[in-house]
Amino acid sequence: MKISTKGRYALRYMVDLAQHPQESVSLKESAQRLDVSM
Repeated sequence: MKISTKGRYALRYMVDLAQHPQESVSLKESAQRLDVSM
């Protein structure tokens, strides 16, 4: 099964959000942590 780049980024963002359940995480913050563009 092939996953698109957008799909991979979405999965990475979801994992990042799950790893920080008690804090409000902005998309910009998450993108910097994951080293991906927005």
